[in-house]
Amino acid sequence: MREPEANTTNRRGLFDSLSVRLFLVTIGVILLVEFIIFLPSAANYRESWLNERVQAARIAALSLEAAPSRMVSEELSNDLLMRAEVLAVAELSDDMREQILPPAMPLEGPMKEIDMMSESYFGEIGETLETLLAENGRMLVIRGMGSGEGRVLEVILPEAPLKRGLTAYAGRILIVSLIVSITAAMLIYFLLIALVVRPIQRVTQAVIQFRQDPGSWTRRLGPTSRRDEIGRAQNALADMEEAVSDSFRQRERLAQLGEAVAKINHDLRNTLATAQLASDALSTSDDPRVQRAVPRLERALERAIGLASDTLRYGRSSTPVARLQMVRLAETVSEAAMEGIGDGGQVSFANEIDPGLTGYGDPDHLYRIAANLIRNAAEAMGEAGGTITVSGDPTRIDFADTGPGLPKRAQDNLFKPFAASSRRDGTGLGLSLSRDLARAMGGELSLVETSETGTRFRLTLPAAPPAK
Repeated sequence: MREPEANTTNRRGLFDSLSVRLFLVTIGVILLVEFIIFLPSAANYRESWLNERVQAARIAALSLEAAPSRMVSEELSNDLLMRAEVLAVAELSDDMREQILPPAMPLEGPMKEIDMMSESYFGEIGETLETLLAENGRMLVIRGMGSGEGRVLEVILPEAPLKRGLTAYAGRILIVSLIVSITAAMLIYFLLIALVVRPIQRVTQAVIQFRQDPGSWTRRLGPTSRRDEIGRAQNALADMEEAVSDSFRQRERLAQLGEAVAKINHDLRNTLATAQLASDALSTSDDPRVQRAVPRLERALERAIGLASDTLRYGRSSTPVARLQMVRLAETVSEAAMEGIGDGGQVSFANEIDPGLTGYGDPDHLYRIAANLIRNAAEAMGEAGGTITVSGDPTRIDFADTGPGLPKRAQDNLFKPFAASSRRDGTGLGLSLSRDLARAMGGELSLVETSETGTRFRLTLPAAPPAK
C-alpha cells in the first residue's frame, strides 16, 4: 500500500515545490500591487498630456490677439494647429460659439467629449482604461478654461497620439514592474528558502524517516536554538521522536522479555506442580520435623504457582469474553470465599447478601473477582485476624475488611500490574485482572475507602436487561 505513495512522491512536478510556489506568488503579488499603482499613474499621465494640448491651443489662440480683426491667413492657422498638435480650436460663451482656429479639413469619425473641469478621480482612471482599449481613428473634444470668466475653450484633437503615449508608458511601467518583482521575488525566495523552506524540509524528512523506522537512534531530528514557530515545532518534534523512539524500544524489549517470562513461567508452573505432588507425599511422613516443614512448603509452592498462573493470565492479549446471565450472588461469593480464605486461621467471613438475590453478570468473572478480593483481604489481615464482610444489591457488591488499610504507595498504583501490591510476595496482578474482568462485564471495580480500621472495595454490576 505504500508503493503508490512513494511513486507519487517521486513524480512530483515543479509546481509541487513550496519554494517555487512562493516565488510565483511573490511575483504575482508585486505585479498586482504595481498594476494598482499604475492606474492612477496612467491617469495622471493622461491628464498631463491633455492639459499640455489644451495649454498649447490656448497659446495659439492668444497669438490671434495681435492680428487685425483677430483674423489670420489659412496658412498661418494651419501652422498654429500643427504646432499645438490639435485639429481645431473654438471658444464657447453662453450660447455663442466662436471658431478661433478652424480645422484644415472636414472632421469625420467618432468623437469622444471630455470635460476637464468636471472629471472625477475615478472617472479619470476609467477614461484612461477606455483610451487604452478604444478603437483607432477616434477624435477627442476637450473642454477647458477659456480666456475669461464664463468662457470655455474647446479643442479637437486625435486620440491616437494619446493612446500611443499611454501604451508606451504602460510598457515602460511593465518592464520596471517585472524587474522589481523578479528582484524582490528572488530576494524573498532565498530568504524563505533559508528561513522557512529548508527547516520545514528537514522536519518533513525527519517525519518520513521516523515513520519508516520509529526506533532509530541515528535519524532523530536534533533540537534547534530558533525561538520562532518553526523552531518550537522542530523542538517539539525532536522531543516527541525521542519519547516515541524510547517507547518503541521499550515495547520491543518488553515484548521479548514477556515472551521469555511466559516460557519460563510455563515451565516453572509444571515444575512447581511436580514439587507440589512431592510435598503431598512428604505430608504422609511420620517425622515431626517433616510435619512442621510441610505446611510452609505447601504455602510457598501455592504462592509460586499462583504467581506463575497470574503472570501467564495477565500476559494474554485480551480478557475472556463475558457471558452475561442472571447469577445467584450470595452463592457465588460464598464459593469464592472458600477459595480465598482457605485455612485463613483468625479470619472470619460474613456474607450479608440475601440468599435469593440475583445479579446480571458472568459467573466465572464474578467468582474470580470475589476470590481475588477476599484473598487479598485475608492476606492483608494476616495472623492478626479480622472480619471480611460482603454486602450488596443486584447492581453493587461491597467487599469490606477490618485490616490495617492500604499504604500510600499501594493506593497510588492500585490497579497497575506489578506495582500495587502491599505484600512483599505479591505481584499486584490480582486487582488489575479483577478490574479487567469487571469492565468486560460492563461494570467497574473501585476503591471506596481505606484507613487504619479497614478497606472497602465496590464491584458495580450492569443492570439486567428488561424481560422480553
